[in-house]
Amino acid sequence: MSDKNVMVFIEYNNGKIADVSLELICEAKKLASKLGSAVTAVAIGDKIATSLPLLGYHGCSKVFLYEDKRLANFTSVPYAKIVVETIKKYNPYIVLFGATTNGRDVAPRVASELKCGLTADCTDLQIGEHDIKDKVYKDILLQIRPAFGGNIIATIVSPESIPSMATVREGVMKISPPNMELTIEIVKEEHQLSADDFMSEVLEIVRKERSVNLKGAAIVVSAGMGAADEDSFALVKELAKTVGGVVGASRPFVDSGRLERDHQVGQTGTTVRPNLYIACGISGQIQHRAGMAESKRIIAINSDPNAPIFGIAHYGIVGDIKEIIPRMIKAYKNKL
Repeated sequence: MSDKNVMVFIEYNNGKIADVSLELICEAKKLASKLGSAVTAVAIGDKIATSLPLLGYHGCSKVFLYEDKRLANFTSVPYAKIVVETIKKYNPYIVLFGATTNGRDVAPRVASELKCGLTADCTDLQIGEHDIKDKVYKDILLQIRPAFGGNIIATIVSPESIPSMATVREGVMKISPPNMELTIEIVKEEHQLSADDFMSEVLEIVRKERSVNLKGAAIVVSAGMGAADEDSFALVKELAKTVGGVVGASRPFVDSGRLERDHQVGQTGTTVRPNLYIACGISGQIQHRAGMAESKRIIAINSDPNAPIFGIAHYGIVGDIKEIIPRMIKAYKNKL
């Protein structure tokens, strides 16, 4: 086994390992298998050791654990310093962070301290090679993300940066089924923080529940600007209710003020993988497709036969939403 280990920064939500961290462990396992290496993790908090076997079930072989009551809640400086300490001590080849509020806070601090490359908001990661001025770099991290306002997909490399670091969008990587026979080695570490590193204190945490759970929905019915008028949007909501789905939307629709940001699907919204995705009046620009292209079944309804959404739809319907959706609702109810 090589020493090109892949390390994941572990986050917690309400005392549980965040889904994005499990997604990254599973993705790290794929990358590590191509490198012939192992997956490691760094977990920071207080009284979190009992949650760590879950990382092992998903393919993490070793976790470096830092526990301190002062670390119970995320604070930028202490967390970043610990991650830097851990990277310097164990020299991982790749380090992954979730593109969350915490991940986007700590990752740039770590990259700046280590003077290494960092690619933000990746939607795909691969191991490959790259040629620069007749020099071939093998087994490097290819960091793939939308660029130029989502109009292109860029592959970014930092071949001379060790480690290569990336933040990855929530929901774009799949969580593999856990293997309960796998185990994990928990390495308890002592941090080198001083009292001066704890420059701030979390006095209160206020959590706001999302108005809709797009990530967990089996069926998502989304509205675009082609369904922005009151009657069309009412039909979208009725269709979602009829088929037992939730209502999503494109960014322009959300920006119009018709729905809260929690309903937004796409590059700057939520990435979804439902069993069924119904796009109503959505043109299907790359920014939106980045957030729903992995849906198991996609039905697109659009009056424009050349709309990009038809390029990824399993079933496309060209027509007026006000005519198509009532027929779909009627057909569905007749099947019950």
